Amino acid sequence: MKDRDDLFKNRISDLKSMAFQRDIVTFTDFLDLHQLHMINDLRNDVPGVATETFGGYGCAERRIAAFIPDALSYEWGYPLCCLKITKDAGKFQEPLDHRDYLGAMIHLGVERSVLGDILLFDDGAYFFCVDTMADFFVRELIKVRHTPVHTQILPCTEQIPQPMRRPVQGTVPSVRLDAVIAVAFGGSRTKLAPLIQGGKVYVNSRQVTTNGYTLREGDIVSVRGKGKFCFQQILSRTKKGKYAVHLEIYQ
Repeated sequence: MKDRDDLFKNRISDLKSMAFQRDIVTFTDFLDLHQLHMINDLRNDVPGVATETFGGYGCAERRIAAFIPDALSYEWGYPLCCLKITKDAGKFQEPLDHRDYLGAMIHLGVERSVLGDILLFDDGAYFFCVDTMADFFVRELIKVRHTPVHTQILPCTEQIPQPMRRPVQGTVPSVRLDAVIAVAFGGSRTKLAPLIQGGKVYVNSRQVTTNGYTLREGDIVSVRGKGKFCFQQILSRTKKGKYAVHLEIYQ
């Protein structure tokens, strides 16, 4: 893991140097939460180059990093596309989940790094990819498991979807990270604590390993193997001193 992290950091350093020396914006492919955490730690290490990330919509988990020189003299955009997968009407259909769609894409022989988030809807899914791969998916992604599908590029940003979110409310003794995760995903704080201590929990794309980390309204919490939620707000305080909280779980 350390060797892989060192290679990644060296790659980021090379992209920043290229941006500074050539006065151009340079980009990564889609990054996972661990890589985004490293990007955040390295954000200000090269003077004259700013770092931004984007994954196609505001709360995307997988994101592309852009390195932007101060002397930039042209407009730029992220090299990504949003595509829509729709089940073919009237043909064999089956219930499909996130793993099914991702598996169908990986089965085509592509690297995970060219793919961003996958957002489900009733008759299919939306997903993001690097723009150079969009035509490939339109041509090759014609079946997910046993279900025939049609894949198309969304022509304008207004059509880019927002993920569905399910509201959840509960009471916690405090807005500590472990207590709020227990409300979001069920189970006891004791059983969930190893996820935090094991480096599987990220708040706003930063790894948090302290159970007692205090959440703030609007924080996006991602737990590997569990899911993602937004800590919306504290609703009230009970007579026993507990906090009633409102969360939204990403579907």
